[in-house]
Amino acid sequence: MTTETIIDPIIYIDADACPVKDEVLKVGERHALIVTLVSNGGMRPSRDPMIRNVIVSKGADAADDWIVEAVVKDDIVITADVLLAARCVEKYAHVIGPTGRPFTQESIGMQVAMRDLKQQLRESGEIKGYNPAFSARDRSNFLQALEASVRKATSKAKG
Repeated sequence: MTTETIIDPIIYIDADACPVKDEVLKVGERHALIVTLVSNGGMRPSRDPMIRNVIVSKGADAADDWIVEAVVKDDIVITADVLLAARCVEKYAHVIGPTGRPFTQESIGMQVAMRDLKQQLRESGEIKGYNPAFSARDRSNFLQALEASVRKATSKAKG
């Protein structure tokens, strides 16, 4: 008889300026998953052993690099950063933006191309760099996407 260790996915949050941290913590608690918040500082530690705070150096991509180093297949990553999302998708993680937008193997190439195009347009002054306000609908879409990703990732871990 073989014994396999079932490892639940870990949820990683690119926590600097993430508007859905509280929602992720609630979903993580409901599913008994470890949630790791990665930031450059300013996070209050939690007494909950299922919540981990990782403070990285102030370097430009320090939090991104830490997440990419730690993430494994079927973990869940929450980020608005398209380039970080691309790196995590390469490792077969489930990646969701704070508005509920999934980053997938099928969509990431176009999402990176659109990011680059918008950056060029901002730099040339053709468009402004404003992001739309975060709405209640965004929060609802995010919660639905996170629940779906948790179910998918945990079913793969057990099956």
